[in-house]
Amino acid sequence: MNILEEISFNQDGLVCAIAQDYHSQRILMQAWMSRESLQLSLQEGRAIYYSRSRKKIWRKGEESGHVQRLVEVRLDCDGDCLLLLVEQQGGIACHTGRESCFYRVLKQDGWVSSDPVLIPGEDIYGRS
Repeated sequence: MNILEEISFNQDGLVCAIAQDYHSQRILMQAWMSRESLQLSLQEGRAIYYSRSRKKIWRKGEESGHVQRLVEVRLDCDGDCLLLLVEQQGGIACHTGRESCFYRVLKQDGWVSSDPVLIPGEDIYGRS
């Protein structure tokens, strides 16, 4: 059986993918995968997503160097969400220069940043 047949891709041909650090178990980010990006991820052993804003395949770390080495892929019970267990190269998954994209915590006064910027985004990507 083709493994892709068990995945419920949405009307845009995408499936939600959550990246989790294999060692710390911390949730790093959420992105989208197409059939092609999932197949490439499995072939290359690294997380490869589909960028909805750029409308193209996106190899995590292609610009930043913060590659996600693929350790394991899991599919949820509904078949509409993937969990990628990864080894995060460089310790940064977020384009803001933080370990995780989930760095804002809801407090009484609103959203509060809980994680430090390890490397400013402009230093990673060379943009201001």
